Amino acid sequence: MRFLPDSHAPSVTVVGFGYVGSCLGVTLAERGLRVTGVDSNRALVDELRDGRCPIPEPGLADAVARLAGSGRFTCTTGYEDAGATDVVVITVGTPVGPDHRIVTDQLEEACKRLATRLRRGQLVVVKSTVPPGTTRELVLPLLERSGLVAGRDFGLAYCPERLAQGSALRQLAELPVVVGGYDPESTAAAVQFWKQALDVPVQTLPGLETAEVVKLASNWWIDVNVALANELAQFCAPHGVDVLDVIAAANALPKGEGRVNILLPSVGVGGSCLTKDPWMAWRAAADRGIALETVETARRVNDAMPTRAGQLIADELAALGKAPAECTVAVLGVAFKSNTGDLRDTPVVGVVDALRATGAAVRLFDPLADPADVEARFGARPVASVEAAVSGVDAIAILAGHQEFHRLDFARLRAEVAMPCLIFDGRMYYPPDTIADLTSLGYRYRGVGR
Repeated sequence: MRFLPDSHAPSVTVVGFGYVGSCLGVTLAERGLRVTGVDSNRALVDELRDGRCPIPEPGLADAVARLAGSGRFTCTTGYEDAGATDVVVITVGTPVGPDHRIVTDQLEEACKRLATRLRRGQLVVVKSTVPPGTTRELVLPLLERSGLVAGRDFGLAYCPERLAQGSALRQLAELPVVVGGYDPESTAAAVQFWKQALDVPVQTLPGLETAEVVKLASNWWIDVNVALANELAQFCAPHGVDVLDVIAAANALPKGEGRVNILLPSVGVGGSCLTKDPWMAWRAAADRGIALETVETARRVNDAMPTRAGQLIADELAALGKAPAECTVAVLGVAFKSNTGDLRDTPVVGVVDALRATGAAVRLFDPLADPADVEARFGARPVASVEAAVSGVDAIAILAGHQEFHRLDFARLRAEVAMPCLIFDGRMYYPPDTIADLTSLGYRYRGVGR
């Protein structure tokens, strides 16, 4: 195969060793490939070289520790080794600016530096999220500054990143990989690489642009779906209808090749992708005179949820006869989703801000999040335990459904809180029997649309 070795397992350079790059690179190394990670963050590189990983993904730190000294994984700030590997995967960050236009500084720098090392026979795979046309119109010309020609001298493909925080390592071993190549031989090489490297199914698409749109379409759909769930929750609440009952029944309806699939409501959407990718699509469309109104609507609905949740907690406290300004709220879980310590664009910041605006005191606890990062984002040091968080509080707001929180003993905690105490369910989705138990213990329960 022109852009992949036949005589040995391919060696890989992963450019950009943040969340996506580290999960991918470590997984490839654990599967026996020789991997070089490249990142401009010297502190991160030093930690990885020492067998430590600060990125909050379950299982990742343990995997990095296992690879230390194995010879299969190295990390560096330079591109010197990139030309010696068979495959280069680009996973640098692609944020958007104030106008929602992609900021390509990291991608351009990576391509320019890679061009000085690129050699004949290599395969370059772009995984960074980009608007359609970026690989062809930006990445390709920068790489061809090497004097090599894509499709003749080196292969080029786009393969969107589709990992979910909290389950990335498992998904890398299961999820089909989407491949769109610059030309048929690039496509064939990328397909063979992923089959060999991860042993997962591969879905081949007609070209670069189709693959680029897949990532944007996926997160656009998720954001719109969550917005529907959040508005459905608001619709159900004044009627005394449990939104989860509605969703369960609606999702039983066959539709097309599957079923209706309404996702769950929550206190908001966070993370580095769902808050960014729909806007990236919106900007690319607007540049071509197309108005993506569902993006604007979904972003507006989901961005409003943290403030709504904070106000809902305050209203429920008032209904208990407690002035919010005289109350303390324990916030359990400050990450943007359950079972991860990832704080990127966490909607919990907005909930806490809304609570503080009412005068309420807020106490934070998250067993998975780095305390220094929590303090930097929330302006308050988290406490060290559930017990410290709930002591004397008027409300317990569970805003991330971490596994540890499923073991809370509310009967025991009853003696620690200021009864009557509000239990606000932001992401636990307690079943009716649990809600009945809480009520029998004297708690007041409130969820999103419940």
